[in-house]
Amino acid sequence: MENRTPAVSMRGITKTFGSVVANEDVSLDIYRGEIVALLGENGSGKTTLMNMLSGIYYPDEGQIFIDGKEVVIRSPKDAYRLGIGMIHQHFKLVGVMTAAENIVLGLKEPGRLDLKAATARIRSICDQYGFVLDPEQKIYDMSVSQKQTVEIIKVLYRSADILILDEPTAVLTPQETEKLFAVLRNMKKDGKAIVIITHKLNEVKELSDRVVILRHGKAVDDVRTAETTTQQMTDLMVGHAVTLNINRSEPVNPKPRIGVEHLTVRTEDGILKLDDVSFEARSGEILGIAGISGSGQKELLESIAGLQRVESGSICYYSDHGEEKSLIGMNPLDIQQMGIMLSFVPEDRLGMGLVGNMDLVDNMMLRSYRRGHSLFTDRRSPHRLAEKVVDELDVLTPGLTTPVRRLSGGNVQKVLVGREIASAPTVLLTAYAVRGLDINSSYTIYDLLNQQKESGVAVVYVGEDLDVLLQLADRILVLCDGKMSGILDARKTNKNEVGLMMTQIGGEERE
Repeated sequence: MENRTPAVSMRGITKTFGSVVANEDVSLDIYRGEIVALLGENGSGKTTLMNMLSGIYYPDEGQIFIDGKEVVIRSPKDAYRLGIGMIHQHFKLVGVMTAAENIVLGLKEPGRLDLKAATARIRSICDQYGFVLDPEQKIYDMSVSQKQTVEIIKVLYRSADILILDEPTAVLTPQETEKLFAVLRNMKKDGKAIVIITHKLNEVKELSDRVVILRHGKAVDDVRTAETTTQQMTDLMVGHAVTLNINRSEPVNPKPRIGVEHLTVRTEDGILKLDDVSFEARSGEILGIAGISGSGQKELLESIAGLQRVESGSICYYSDHGEEKSLIGMNPLDIQQMGIMLSFVPEDRLGMGLVGNMDLVDNMMLRSYRRGHSLFTDRRSPHRLAEKVVDELDVLTPGLTTPVRRLSGGNVQKVLVGREIASAPTVLLTAYAVRGLDINSSYTIYDLLNQQKESGVAVVYVGEDLDVLLQLADRILVLCDGKMSGILDARKTNKNEVGLMMTQIGGEERE
């Protein structure tokens, strides 16, 4: 491989944003006919590095060579001209237009745009690489995976032969991921150079030829995928040995804690979000919730926590003595006082859950002062709690009096999850608890959730990573478009079965 000229050579690339060094002296080669996985924890500089190759950022120092010739890439237009196309996590498509119209949008071709000829060319690209796409379908009618297909074809239509995909499988089911991988392998055979930015190590092993690992903005290793292991890749990403085990224990004497019957929820503008959902969350057990993003997970947890208006159905809380209490119509504060804690990690972590201008201790007090204390009496317990959360979850903060808004997203999240767990709940509702966290912190949180389960808490866990869900949960409730596809025993099911149920309604409860 060393005898060939790389399609891309990046040499000594450095990029800073203010005092933050995003990339420092990074060198990297990418060859045609190979798939390179760019690995690293959140904030390690993967996306920044590729944004410089695709013309979104300009490096402060360093050189970029395409096919051995030094180039200057100041805009995505420059990148396209050099055959480089990046497919971002968030798609930039116009909903009311068709796939074909989106693909040719912004192209300056001589004469009038011939949509018929464009459609024919799109079909031939689909045939060549194995895409399934109707060029005349409107974007607003498409699934996430179809929209992603449009974005990939858009760069191929512009003759890109160096493709960068940022977290391409983040919102795909296992079946859609398989289809995407088949297409990427066809492109590799055709001599394209492909980079995927990802954090899913199983996929790296399955798809890539080579792995480049970044840590704190520096390239720390470049290895052939066949010659490394998941454990070695993790240790390189984090910088020290990490235990990748989720110790799932058998539930001990699980009892019904929350009973949901025929729950139906609509948004204020009448959109059906949950349709006739029934299940039971039990003490001493982790109930996982799986579903494609937007299938009703958020509305389900918010309904139990009293934050969402319910159209019909019942939600009951069962005490240790078997007393049954309806939660419908109760206010969130009363529900909290019963021990039902909602730790929801939304995209906007500060908008919901924490107050950015307050420091860590005051954010802890938001929970404790409601327990009947006056706001001024007891600052000691929130202070101890803040110390405990910072210590156990390794929160990086200058001090306990630092305003939360000055912490990084991952550290804010640890504070949020740590606070809910430390409030001694009887039911812990947690969504996206590890979103954006590094591997080490993620496993710390899985441990904490297991400790909660073992102390008799009913844990309801909404997660995006099916591999984790299958290792962490005892049972998995699968949602599809707000309907329930079924409940599976997590020890007896597999990723394929869960993936199929995420996209089709049907299936029975299997214990």
